[in-house]
Amino acid sequence: REMVVLTDVALITCIVQRGVAEPILKAAREAGAQGATVNFASGYGVRERLGLLGVAVNVEKEIISIVVSKDQANRVFESMYLAGNLDTPGMGIIYMTELERAATFVPHDVLEKLTEQKRVQAVSSPDSTA
Repeated sequence: REMVVLTDVALITCIVQRGVAEPILKAAREAGAQGATVNFASGYGVRERLGLLGVAVNVEKEIISIVVSKDQANRVFESMYLAGNLDTPGMGIIYMTELERAATFVPHDVLEKLTEQKRVQAVSSPDSTA
């Protein structure tokens, strides 16, 4: 068995109010993301303070996680941000993390295409040692 390790990838994580994930997922797909994982969680925030005691209540959240290539990461990130209206206070947060390594099944034809692209980039870029 052979493991294919991906090194040029990033993880985009977006945390939004429950029920808001669908347009964000659609925007990510349209921007080139291949898939996503959605988890449900509880969160706290200033907006959830109640009553005289100032007790914070749990609020249901959706956490969207998407692994994308670094080439498409900024495009997917921006599309998700805009689709989620994250420029509006209280709508959520989005952040991107570089991944050192990721491994998953990669179809043979896709692997060949990626290998060929790297060869072309290596040939077309100037040699920094000369």
